[in-house]
Amino acid sequence: MSWTRGVLAVLAVCVLLLTGSAGCDSGDVGASEAGDSATPVGRLLDTVDEEGRRYREVDAEHAPEVGIEVQPEADDSWDVRLTVRDFRFSPEGTEAKAVAGRGVAHLFLDGDHLTRLRGPRYRLAADLVPRGTHQLTVRLYADDDTVWAVDGEPVESTADITASEAEPTGATQPEDIEGRTVTEPATDR
Repeated sequence: MSWTRGVLAVLAVCVLLLTGSAGCDSGDVGASEAGDSATPVGRLLDTVDEEGRRYREVDAEHAPEVGIEVQPEADDSWDVRLTVRDFRFSPEGTEAKAVAGRGVAHLFLDGDHLTRLRGPRYRLAADLVPRGTHQLTVRLYADDDTVWAVDGEPVESTADITASEAEPTGATQPEDIEGRTVTEPATDR
């Protein structure tokens, strides 16, 4: 009977080794079952953003990247599209810890915080953008609210947007045949 226990023990060890459940490394240093980093990511710096969030320095080759494109819409709002590389947006309710290449984006208009984004699209309402030229900046944050940074600089991108008010044109004040505007009372001649 002892030989059957020995065979079962050997089979159990083989299963553990093959599935990685015995703590053997599968080749991805620090990778957990879900592909997230199990160890602290980057190095915390003393530098903070405008809201007091610390920068988390990562190597450039492992750093996330973000780009921003802004297009005006017919209703005077703005369509904001983000492009990311080596970054995934975290869903609502994600644990507040730094995981390599994961987190949220914060959107700033002229340095003022507008919103936190958990996806690559946003509709910027017209009433938030007064007349003139403005800077719309997107910055990437880890789920623990630290700022992803490379060489001491935040991982961010900025786009200039220019909003103008509608100006009256000849089409908004039509004239009748005699050269008077429609709003003028007609007089007999």
